[in-house]
Amino acid sequence: MQYLAYCAVILLLGIFPLSGASPQSAAPSPESKAPSGPVDFTAIERQAKALAGRPHVPVSEVLPEFLDRLDYDQYRDIRYRREKSLWIDEGLPFQLQFFHRGGAHKHRITVNVIDRGVSKPVRYAPELFDFGENEFPHALSSDLGFAGFRILYPLRKHGPYEEVTVFQGASYFRAVSSLGPWYGREISDPVYGISARGLALDTGFPEPEEFPIFNEFWIEKPEPQTETLTVYALLDSKSAAGAYRFVIHPRVDLSMEIKARVFFRQGVRRMGVAPLTSMFFHGEHSDRHFEDFRPEVHDSDGLLIATRDGEWVWRPLNNPRRVATSVFQATDVSGFGLMQRDRAFEHYQDLTSLYHARPSTWVEPMGKWGPGSIYLIEIPSDAESYDNIVAFFVPEKSTAAGQEWSFDYRLRFLLNSSPVPPGGKVMSTWAGASGAGRLDPSKRKFVVDYAGEVLSALSPEARVVPVLSASSGRIIKPEVYKNLINGSWRMVFEFAPDPRHDPVDFRAYLKLGERILTETWIHQWSRP
Repeated sequence: MQYLAYCAVILLLGIFPLSGASPQSAAPSPESKAPSGPVDFTAIERQAKALAGRPHVPVSEVLPEFLDRLDYDQYRDIRYRREKSLWIDEGLPFQLQFFHRGGAHKHRITVNVIDRGVSKPVRYAPELFDFGENEFPHALSSDLGFAGFRILYPLRKHGPYEEVTVFQGASYFRAVSSLGPWYGREISDPVYGISARGLALDTGFPEPEEFPIFNEFWIEKPEPQTETLTVYALLDSKSAAGAYRFVIHPRVDLSMEIKARVFFRQGVRRMGVAPLTSMFFHGEHSDRHFEDFRPEVHDSDGLLIATRDGEWVWRPLNNPRRVATSVFQATDVSGFGLMQRDRAFEHYQDLTSLYHARPSTWVEPMGKWGPGSIYLIEIPSDAESYDNIVAFFVPEKSTAAGQEWSFDYRLRFLLNSSPVPPGGKVMSTWAGASGAGRLDPSKRKFVVDYAGEVLSALSPEARVVPVLSASSGRIIKPEVYKNLINGSWRMVFEFAPDPRHDPVDFRAYLKLGERILTETWIHQWSRP
């Protein structure tokens, strides 16, 4: 539950409407620890390595009490002044705005701007912010610092500067893609979903996990015609320190090339690389039912994995009754991500949260990461305000003090251009009591729909068969037939569970002769 509590904090990312665009350039701040000389990734990497060679010193989170006690709504009422956005008067393609410290966001970060190789810190000042209805008993000091920052960019030609990326909270960051017209109207406010992190340490154990923190950032001042922004970050935690570089490409589908170098002070039980955090409350196949008028509520509906040998795996997400950890061996993974495949508004009926427009996030290793596994951790949740889904890559080799790790990867935030297998993909998973007419709750019925051009072209008489298995229990009457209404193929089977084994893992794909037609569907079911 500690994890859920922390994720409730992270949901504050990007909650402010775009309030304008433009902080005045900042003067030096005394807390900066920028490396001497020209600043580039190599310099920050040296700093991270030196930091890992010293004992960890926790950063003080002390705030004036009146800021420390801000609740969600009071903190949300603090907005960065539009006219103070960094670079607003310079005609540059990017602008920056900053988040105030307060409430759940106590951690202070240092932000530097690199201009022609020279780094200068951005100075905090109270006049950069509009504090709304908040009334403070004392004037704010000039050394409070920032809690994070957002990046703005004109996604639409000659359009306004729009929020595209946010860094705020531990090593969390979020990004959006250009929404364009959805159902006849333009959605201009950012629609966030998944959060990415720099690193996950000891996530998924009964004890609280370790949360590394991006303590300091360096942002390269962009040239007038550039379409990318480069951000460097220094990560620190009890067990490790690291240097990160983000090359951000804001376009219809925003992407980032990420370079990470991590140095360990001490070993950890589990290192999660390229971690993604999302929310799944309930969906079409859920056995847990809530008094919610909306048919589905989730930021993501499945985990997708692709391996270099050509296998694609789709795992629908669950809101389990107890913490569930699933491990997928991925000796040479070519990509994985938490996806929002279902884009039909009618399936969500939410005009405020716009779940149909939440971006998927896809991780592409650049170079080989070697043997390892993809971990999926699902945490019980009784509200949509909690991020209860985590996915990341775990190397096969364990960590130890003095080790250095390197990971390069591309992170893509996607709407309708999500990666798809060459054959058919799973479109829907449905579950309920077995039988027809009088239902039998002692057994279950599962319905899985596969769709794709290859499947659609097949004759209804094609001898398509399921390759289906369960980790326990008994599969009854599996069938496959073509849906003549939309051209998809449907797999239906009933299942008699074994009361001695719970949960149950299913695995299935469709084939025609020796030809595999679809990705592999993996589903985990637990007895109510």
